[in-house]
Amino acid sequence: MHGAHEFLSALTIVLGVAAVTTLLFQRLHQPVVLGYILAGLIIGPHVPLPLIANRDVVATLSELGVIMLMFGLGLEFSIGKLFRAAPTAGVTAVIQCSVMMLLGFVTGRLLGWTTMESIFVGAVIAISSTTIIAKAFDEQKIQGKVRDLVVAILIVEDLIAVLLMALLTGVSSGSGLSATDLAITVAELAGFLVLLVVVGLFVVPRAMRMVVRVGRPETTIIASIAVCFGVSLLALEFGYSVALGAFVAGMLVAESGEARQIEPLVNPVRDVFAAVFFVSVGMMIDPMTLVDHWFAVVVLTIVVIVGKIVSVSIGAFLVGTGTRTSVAAGMSLAQIGEFSFIIAGLGLTLGAIGDFLYPVAVAVSAVTTLTTPWLIKLSGRAGQFVDRKLPGPMQTFVGFYEGWIERLRARRDAASIIRRVVRILMLDVVAVATVVIAVSLSFEDLIELLAVHLELDRSVGRIVIAVVGGAFALPFCVGILLSTRRLATVLADTVVPRSGSARDLDLGQAPRGVLTAALQLAGVLIAGLPLVALTTPFLPGFTAAAVLGAALVVLAILFWRMARHLHGHVRAASHVILEALAAQSSADSAHAADAHAATDPLLPGLTSWEQVELPPDARAVGRSLASLELRGTTGATVLAIRRDGHGIVAPDKNDPLRAGDVLAIAGSRDAIEGAIAILRGT
Repeated sequence: MHGAHEFLSALTIVLGVAAVTTLLFQRLHQPVVLGYILAGLIIGPHVPLPLIANRDVVATLSELGVIMLMFGLGLEFSIGKLFRAAPTAGVTAVIQCSVMMLLGFVTGRLLGWTTMESIFVGAVIAISSTTIIAKAFDEQKIQGKVRDLVVAILIVEDLIAVLLMALLTGVSSGSGLSATDLAITVAELAGFLVLLVVVGLFVVPRAMRMVVRVGRPETTIIASIAVCFGVSLLALEFGYSVALGAFVAGMLVAESGEARQIEPLVNPVRDVFAAVFFVSVGMMIDPMTLVDHWFAVVVLTIVVIVGKIVSVSIGAFLVGTGTRTSVAAGMSLAQIGEFSFIIAGLGLTLGAIGDFLYPVAVAVSAVTTLTTPWLIKLSGRAGQFVDRKLPGPMQTFVGFYEGWIERLRARRDAASIIRRVVRILMLDVVAVATVVIAVSLSFEDLIELLAVHLELDRSVGRIVIAVVGGAFALPFCVGILLSTRRLATVLADTVVPRSGSARDLDLGQAPRGVLTAALQLAGVLIAGLPLVALTTPFLPGFTAAAVLGAALVVLAILFWRMARHLHGHVRAASHVILEALAAQSSADSAHAADAHAATDPLLPGLTSWEQVELPPDARAVGRSLASLELRGTTGATVLAIRRDGHGIVAPDKNDPLRAGDVLAIAGSRDAIEGAIAILRGT
């Protein structure tokens, strides 16, 4: 009875205090997660208040909270969603997680933490909070492209987080892993996941469909949670975390197609245990530890906010979402949350990190949770500000890039070539990572081998091994550059086809050249960042980051030269468009050729433009392009204006528009439609 009394007492204190604090935070319009954490701080052992819950009991209950949280995430995930999100959100999530893991590792090492602690720091700050973002979006009524993109990124991030936890569990469980041990660990993890998913897909979806057809809610929820706990226990028996098993269980249940019926039944149970989990997080915060490590909290908070805004914005822009949407997505994802606590708790359980890291992670999460609503509110202005400050050649490139990517998505004739090149690229990345990690983990053994058999000095042996290892990795690094170049060329040729005859003037050279340079730069980023994040802990200093940085600088210089060439090409194209508009407005306009028909053959790659005439009652009359924020709001570019029989190329953004002006607007289809709506006031 004593155990039952302690259990009931702890649960009463946890839920009672949590109810009061969450009610307070709801009145203050703050995330309830912070209320749960405050409740944990109040009833924890580090604050001198009479309310103290049994820490062991709460820890046991919080484990159930982790399982239910991960099961709920798995229910929202499906293999179909992953494939749909891969080309856009998947690329963005990979770039963001790679950058943050690298920044976290570097920051941890600079703060004097161990290699394993620094690896966990990178994982802790890599994943954004689904709970916090969903709450902020609902409160601010964020809809449309930004919400769709952010939600898709979070889906991929959740999967990355689960894989990270599985890998960290395997790596942290063994001390002094060799190359063979690491290969075995990764192979065992892959085999376990494949076997679990394959067998589960044959059994769980069919079973859940049968249960749901019974039509009894209590049977459905009991069966769902039984699957959740059963798969979690199976993962634990194989040496992996219960979080991994719970996520896979949720995913398998979702594949039954009955997630809409199951989620409303599971959510109340999940919310109760999730509350206990977040309260347990607060109980582990020692205010004195935060005082001792305040500098780390400040530094990591800055790294999270700045790193996520920049990495997500760049990644989202590269997949063609436009400047404003990309910046808005970056500012929405600039926080850490529930996964950070789970990963930090995993590190504590495995003994891989010090006790100080958990409260530091919670403090960073709390600060970034408070800043998230403000960042989301400012994201629109921030996107417009970034667009205004871009140099002229970059503004020209941005104006066409989204339209090019839009066309690329509509073309499927190059899909087979793209898949083949991507497979080769992935093999090169895996080969480089394998060589680097294998040489690093076997470094001391190889030195000893050279010293014994060849009688080489240890310092000379280090140089020899480094040179030989570099020689093995170099062909694959060159292969990455060649594969990304080939892929970029294929994609650019698909969007801007080359002229049929070698004797013909290639009028699409400028747009094709800058698109090729941009896509290769994107390809090197997408392939190189995960590679650098993976290999940096195994290399001295920041060798991998320096190599990638050098390659990116060279490619960026090439891209800038191509962007300037495109800028000049677009100015020349604007003159051609003006001549076509003048022909339409001439006295014999009934016989004049259509402006598009006249310009399209001369402007390959720049044909996504429309002409808009401003009526006297248009909203834009009397206002400048700068005050309308046309580019920053829609992503469209005004190439030229036909006014009173005269043409204006690259119009002054501060010059007021007049009734009767005919504007030539370029951009993606959505951008052009948005610009027309703003100009005409519809």
